[in-house]
Amino acid sequence: MKCGLIIATVGFLAITNVTLGLDNGLARKPPMGWMSWERFRCITDCDKYPDECISEQLFKRMADLMVSEGYRDAGYDYVNIDDCWLSMNRDDNGKLVADPTRFPNGMKHLADYIHSKGLKFGMYQDIGTKTCAGYPGMKDYFEIDAQTFAEWDVDFIKIDGCYADEIQMVNDYVLFGELMNKTGRPMLYSCSWPVYQEYNGIIPNYEILKKTCNMWRNWGDIEDSHSSVETITRYFSDNQERIQPHSGPGHWNDPDTLVLGNYGLSYEQSKSQLAVWTVLAAPLLLSNDLATVTPEIRGLLLNKEIIAVNQDALGIQGLLVKTINKIEIWKRPILPRVKDELTQAIAFVSRRADGAPYAVRVKLIDDLGLSNKTYINGYKVIDLFDVTRKPFFVRMDGHFETRINPTGANFYKFVPKLNIILRGVTDTDY
Repeated sequence: MKCGLIIATVGFLAITNVTLGLDNGLARKPPMGWMSWERFRCITDCDKYPDECISEQLFKRMADLMVSEGYRDAGYDYVNIDDCWLSMNRDDNGKLVADPTRFPNGMKHLADYIHSKGLKFGMYQDIGTKTCAGYPGMKDYFEIDAQTFAEWDVDFIKIDGCYADEIQMVNDYVLFGELMNKTGRPMLYSCSWPVYQEYNGIIPNYEILKKTCNMWRNWGDIEDSHSSVETITRYFSDNQERIQPHSGPGHWNDPDTLVLGNYGLSYEQSKSQLAVWTVLAAPLLLSNDLATVTPEIRGLLLNKEIIAVNQDALGIQGLLVKTINKIEIWKRPILPRVKDELTQAIAFVSRRADGAPYAVRVKLIDDLGLSNKTYINGYKVIDLFDVTRKPFFVRMDGHFETRINPTGANFYKFVPKLNIILRGVTDTDY
């Protein structure tokens, strides 16, 4: 969804007599990579903006930086084109054509280049008659487009919902997903129909959605500001009871891209977005100019402990569990499991801007909802934003205190710690 552009009002049609079932084996963990839209939008004037225009060179440059700056080795492996890559007309056979000036060697060449770097290639299209920026859409061309993407060796396809028939939208997404599967090429399927329905007061059918798509946008486009991040975060907390159960391995709620490394977020606000997105088990798709990311922001994006939490094999989306004086407490269960108790990733996120760090003191049971089983003596606490800090121990019947900077976040991993020996495993192993 591209905010600010004309979009069709969408309705909902119950799916009947349609074979459902996403069977591509992809996205068992939240996808990670890079996507062009938020930072580079629809910049197409390569004479004025040669380093920013949507072009072959931009995506080759980002692929190179994904490797040289360490993002690929950290797990960010998709390089995704968004809108504005197309020519304004299909060819005589009805096939999509990349803009010949900005993509002179075509999309298969670009895919080959990105694959040669050990990365995966992602593209954008729209389920309607036009893309959000007005380029040719997919309507009436689903089969030929699915085959074209397969021929180009596409690994990830994001399908937007502008200019779509308000009655046919969901059926069309399902149909295109089936046609993608029939090509025989595994392509991660990112859908946008929930956001269009949500904006029009319609509750999406998540049972159909998670059988059709690997990930889906729930709410509007993120922008380069802390207020935009907060708005999307609020949507996820306000609606968490109905959307959280549908996210998991193979099918993820998507709050949109990470905007760390651009213009709008401070370092503290960057920590806040990264912490919340990690608790949400969100796809981590960067949208920035990797050449200008500062070392401290790069350190956040490449933080191995945080990436490990995001990529936790259980794939459980976390929840906002409590708010104390404008400090939000977000909690996500992750591995390892100690006896019957899961580890917890807990973020303390400040919605305060009153000038000084704010201290909160919480009880592990009453405030954090941690276990009080008799065999758990407490928790080893690991500071995820400061991996050089020595882990410390908090008793089960005790308190935990942390001090959060304005608009920032602190992020910890609480690992259950045993006070007895169990089958030869001692508490020192945790």
